[in-house]
Amino acid sequence: MKHSLLLVCLFSGFLAKAAIPEKTIQATITDIQAKGVTNTTAIETGVRQVAHLWQSQDGTDSEFQEFCVKNYITDPEQKQQVFQKVSHYFEALWGHFNEITLQLQLNLHQDNGPLHDIDPMFGAYSPGSHLINDFYNNKIGFIIALNFPEVPLQDKEKLGNDRMAWAYARLGDVFTQRVPAELIQAGVKAESDADVYISSYNIYMGHVLNAKGQKLFPEDKILLTHWNLRDEIKANYNKGKEGLDKQRTVYEVMKRIISQEIPVQVINSGAYDWNPYTNTLTQNGQTATGTPEATERYQRMLNNFHAMKAIDPYADKNFIERKFSGEMEVSVEDVKALFTQFLTSPELKEVGKIISKRLGRKLEAYDIWYDGFKPRSNLDEAKLDAQIQKLYPNAEAFKAGLPSLLTHLGFTPERANEICDKIAVDAARGSGHAWGAAMKGQQSHLRTRIPAEGMNYKGYNIAVHEFGHNVEQTISIYNVDNFMMAGVPNTAFTEALAFVFQKRDLQLLGIENNDPEKDKMDILDKFWSLYEIMGVSMLDISIWEWLYANPNATAEQLKEASISLSKEIWNKYYAPVFGKKDETVLAVYSHMISYPLYLSAYAFGQIIEFQLEDYLNGKNFAQEVDRIYRLGRLTPNEWMIQATGNDLSVEPMIHALQKVIKK
Repeated sequence: MKHSLLLVCLFSGFLAKAAIPEKTIQATITDIQAKGVTNTTAIETGVRQVAHLWQSQDGTDSEFQEFCVKNYITDPEQKQQVFQKVSHYFEALWGHFNEITLQLQLNLHQDNGPLHDIDPMFGAYSPGSHLINDFYNNKIGFIIALNFPEVPLQDKEKLGNDRMAWAYARLGDVFTQRVPAELIQAGVKAESDADVYISSYNIYMGHVLNAKGQKLFPEDKILLTHWNLRDEIKANYNKGKEGLDKQRTVYEVMKRIISQEIPVQVINSGAYDWNPYTNTLTQNGQTATGTPEATERYQRMLNNFHAMKAIDPYADKNFIERKFSGEMEVSVEDVKALFTQFLTSPELKEVGKIISKRLGRKLEAYDIWYDGFKPRSNLDEAKLDAQIQKLYPNAEAFKAGLPSLLTHLGFTPERANEICDKIAVDAARGSGHAWGAAMKGQQSHLRTRIPAEGMNYKGYNIAVHEFGHNVEQTISIYNVDNFMMAGVPNTAFTEALAFVFQKRDLQLLGIENNDPEKDKMDILDKFWSLYEIMGVSMLDISIWEWLYANPNATAEQLKEASISLSKEIWNKYYAPVFGKKDETVLAVYSHMISYPLYLSAYAFGQIIEFQLEDYLNGKNFAQEVDRIYRLGRLTPNEWMIQATGNDLSVEPMIHALQKVIKK
């Protein structure tokens, strides 16, 4: 915290705005018009954006005026030529910075043996953190801002099918703020430190005891929080009393993590047996004294907050606004309104009743992860593990099998190989992720946890999800019409394709679901899954809003607030369905520690996935995926319109569920 605040003090004087007078701005606009330019709006937008970014060290008022008049491009053909050159330069810069970062974080993300203190130090270094400020210092940034100024969201929505206008607008997103490189670097370090903390947060389940002091899990079962703990709960539905005992025990583990009462001795270690119900330790049959983790989890969250808040004065908006209105291009108010509409839909109680009846008991808090609507819930996971271990004993085997996964989905062998040649597969230290290429010629990276005995079903399921990301990442950089349009509107749209792939994981193994009620089950499953992630997303937002309202909070205060907010959101949206109050389960998500305000992308991703699946039904899957993800980085609603012909909305899912309930 002190480090971030110190940086603000050090750089506040250095980055004092020049405050270009209005008369200078008007004179500059008049001088440019005198060159024969008739689009006064375009001139004024560009000049005012440069004036907003211009600072005292950049030059005097007269030098500002001279710079703008000299560098405003009046010829449309020349402007397009400059744009193409700039696009090429940025692809080279961002692409190589991406490759450097990939290598610097290699040991943090891949299971290459024990970490040394030097590894997170290199992993936290951001090689591109000085780029934007360098381009202000050498005036490149001002030339781009002058000729390709930021386009407001409402104006972007009016660009329609004009691809060049879209590409210009995306270049206009680059130079809109001026943040000291040191603050960018501090933000990268805070996130990297949090990621290292989470990726090493394993629970040795073979040493976890149930309420009766019995061991339930295999000696060698090690689960990463929260992802693998959640998946263990999912895997134990339909497993009788033993499965229920395992689920309740895992939830007790989760609650101790949330409260930070978990002893540090059992984090990433099997040296002690631990009873999470009583929070007691034993070693060799003797009672041992445990040391609570206290506030480490929340300190990482706090570090992220202070790093992001230090950037606020230079971005003219806080991190919440930057993440939603800026990055997602949907306001946080609209997000909360959409989520509230869904979380308060009366159909949720009906789904809860269906689940309770299927379980033969009342709902418990961890049933937010009820997995019984999926066809895999009735399969023997041990047999699935054995099948997958034989197919994919290591990362190389999974890499070799990628093209056949795409041909199963309808891609031609040629297209499947073309895409998969651009994807590398690595064994992950954590649960796994997808790291996209940032220039043509690079590979995307698929990372998933692969135990020594080979990939298991949980790892395969995650790997198929990450493969969906990789396919999007490959198409949306190699097959878009311009580099500035590479990617998708926001992270929710890459999550959507990842979910579409993940849903087909059993199909890709040759396991078909012939259940006549599979469509009904699929809708129920999606509805319940969205219910889970939307509540967590609301908690994520609420915690950040609380932090901005309490910027001097300690980690202990943040812990208490997070627990209180999790109960508040549970009581508002979940207690009416579950019949239980004051549950804290929503606060267990690791994303809130290592991926600040990312969770809403999953919720949006599931909304988008539903609309995509609905649209793809009966169409050529491969051709449509290839077409849709070539659209690139439009705004969210425009992307959905061009992809499916409909606006982005939660209504289609609610209407689909209403039909299911009526039947």
